Parts: sequence; C-alpha cells; structure tokens
Amino acid sequence: MRITSWNVNSLRSRLGRVTDWLERHQPDVLCLQETKCSDTDFPSEALAEVGYSSVFSGQENGLNGVALLSKEPAQDVLSVLPGRDEDVHRRFLSAQVCGLRVIDVYVPNGQSLGSDAFFYKLDWLGRLQAHLVGQHSPQEPLVLLGDFNITPDDRDVWDPERWKGGLHCSAHERRALGYLEGWGLADSQRLLSDEGGIFTWFDYRDTVKELDTKRGLRIDMIYVSEPLQARVERVDVDYEERAGERPSDHAPVTLTLGEE
Repeated sequence: MRITSWNVNSLRSRLGRVTDWLERHQPDVLCLQETKCSDTDFPSEALAEVGYSSVFSGQENGLNGVALLSKEPAQDVLSVLPGRDEDVHRRFLSAQVCGLRVIDVYVPNGQSLGSDAFFYKLDWLGRLQAHLVGQHSPQEPLVLLGDFNITPDDRDVWDPERWKGGLHCSAHERRALGYLEGWGLADSQRLLSDEGGIFTWFDYRDTVKELDTKRGLRIDMIYVSEPLQARVERVDVDYEERAGERPSDHAPVTLTLGEE
C-alpha cells in the first residue's frame, strides 16, 4: 500500500501535473495540502477520470485547503479540527480509507517567531494533539501526514547554523512535534534511516536543472502509529516532480507499507 503527501501549492494551477502524476505512480491514497481551491471549484470530475474519488476542505477565498484522493471511497470523514475557530482555515482532513485512519494536515506557517501567527501555529498543533488524545488511540492503524512547516531536527535542515532557532526550526515548534510522537507516532523516515539531508521543500529560485537536493528543508512528514510501524518498507521523495514548468516548491513524499 502506498500513501503520498504533497503540498501542491494550488491545485487549480497544477491539476495537469497532479493527474499525470497519479496516472504514472498510482498511489492508493494521495493527500494534498495548500490546494487553494474552494469546495465549489474542486476538480472532482477530472480526478475521477483518472480513477480517484475525492474528499476535500477548502476556503472560499482560495487560501489553504486540503484534500484526500483515493482509489477506494473514503469513509467517516471529518473536515473540522475542534477548537477556538473550528478550523475555518481548512487545514485538517481526517478519513477512514483502505483500512486506515488517514489524517491530512497543513500546519500554519507561523510567519515569524513571537508573532500572533506563530502562537496560532502552536495553538493549532496543541489542538491537533488534543484531537488525537480525545478521538483516537495509538493502537489503531493511523497515518498522520502533511506539510508540518517544522523541521524535526537539524538533520532536516540544509544549513543548521543559518536556520538555528528560526522559524521552522525553533525549540517550541520542534517540541510540539515531539508531543505528537510522544502520543504514539513514529516518523516513518526515521524508522528507516538516521541519515540527514533528505529534504522535501526547496526554494522556488532553484530551477529543476539547478536544483540541489541537498539545499532544502524536510517539513513534509508521514507519521505512523504503532500497528503500522513494522510495515514501513520505503519512504521516497520524488525530486523529479520539481521538474518542468511551474512546479510546487514541495516534492511528493510516498510511504510504502507492506502487508500485515
């Protein structure tokens, strides 16, 4: 079974890239972030033509947005993360699909340390943890994935000194990720390797021919609960999808799970 996370940075702008990628790679589940697509404008029919059903949550103003595409229809869908604003920013999507609970998140960026947006980010992550504690168990087969806008540690930063203590690398943000792991999740990439320099986000100014895969950040992660950890076989970053015209600044990340 293969599950992919991809911050596509505007589904409307990159729909052709997404459908082409689906036809080539055929994942069981593709979770998208930053779709920038309202629910009324979501291209369900185009995705159905390549064999995928869709559930989605998008803002009317075309900001943020998440979606889950799957070969099997998703069940028991939740598109609201409980809390003070009930996730009006559309950054959360949870569904039962292919025998797993899949939770797709687009964690707020935070803008700058100490800003209102930064404290909103930490609050949002706290609400996510509270949702896991209140609604789920580490003993159920669960995948939490998406764009977390946080690097887990310095191995996930191309220049740790340059980024030290800054946004995406601060102790507060990393501690919030640690709380999620403490609930009972494991970073699937780290189950396979302690190697650093495996990045998922790259500056737009790095074009495909000049793309240095060692100059980026790893902020797109796939976490798995205990029942799935022994099934993790591969985690692949598709650097080739940074090729061509107008790619997203994020590369797709795919988790391969073996049979039970």
